[in-house]
Amino acid sequence: MSSYKIEAGTAQHIGNRAQQNDRAALFTGARAPGYVLAILADGQAGGAIAPEQVLHTARLVFNEFKPGDVASTARMADLLRAIVHESHLVIKMNGVTTGTEPTASFVGLLISPQGQAVWAHAGDSRLYHFVAGQCRARTTDAAYVDHLTVNDKLPLEAAKAHRQSPLLANVLGNIVKEPFVAIGSHDGLAADDAFLLCSDGLWAYFTDTELGSVLNKNAPRQASEMLINKAIERADGKGDNCTMAMIKLVRPPKEVPDYKVEKMRRAV
Repeated sequence: MSSYKIEAGTAQHIGNRAQQNDRAALFTGARAPGYVLAILADGQAGGAIAPEQVLHTARLVFNEFKPGDVASTARMADLLRAIVHESHLVIKMNGVTTGTEPTASFVGLLISPQGQAVWAHAGDSRLYHFVAGQCRARTTDAAYVDHLTVNDKLPLEAAKAHRQSPLLANVLGNIVKEPFVAIGSHDGLAADDAFLLCSDGLWAYFTDTELGSVLNKNAPRQASEMLINKAIERADGKGDNCTMAMIKLVRPPKEVPDYKVEKMRRAV
């Protein structure tokens, strides 16, 4: 297994909106030492109610996760699906109780101490996987469009217009449609791997190359400051909530030999 240490952080800016409806968090598991979970949810309707519920559910579900010696990528994916499923149910129940229809996007990433990464998403928030600044994978709507055409028998053009249709919107809390969860994974993580989870208030203003370059050259805190400032500039007074979570795998510092007289005497 490759040797690396983790640098991580979250950041957000309200943009030009009246309130902040995005939420992001990083968790460690109570029964899963060495595992790291990153979650980001963007409130699509109902303010921050649904994203808050996503984070609350993620914490509870992750704290019950017991991977044993090694968790398969399938079990890691099941954990992310469980977070989506349980969050979706509670958000819908809360909506019935309050007479509202809160909804949220979802993107989650789970990293194991064995160098496995599994991610899941539903909605228009994104996850990027970079290696030395180069984008190796990112979430898209392609799998959901395929799902609508194959399983729901929708014409391709109607499926591509799902974001404009409340009936087709792929979000947690949709009262007429279960969220479709797309899964991705990568095995053999090493130093120079990096992940970015972000809402559309960020990714809409950058190319993959720009995001990868900033994250590769800077620690998470500095990278988030640079990206937020540039997103505000490019939004030109029309920016959405801007939220992100970053995880970078970096080479640990080299240990400097500390020779002492006692040790040298023993060697002689």
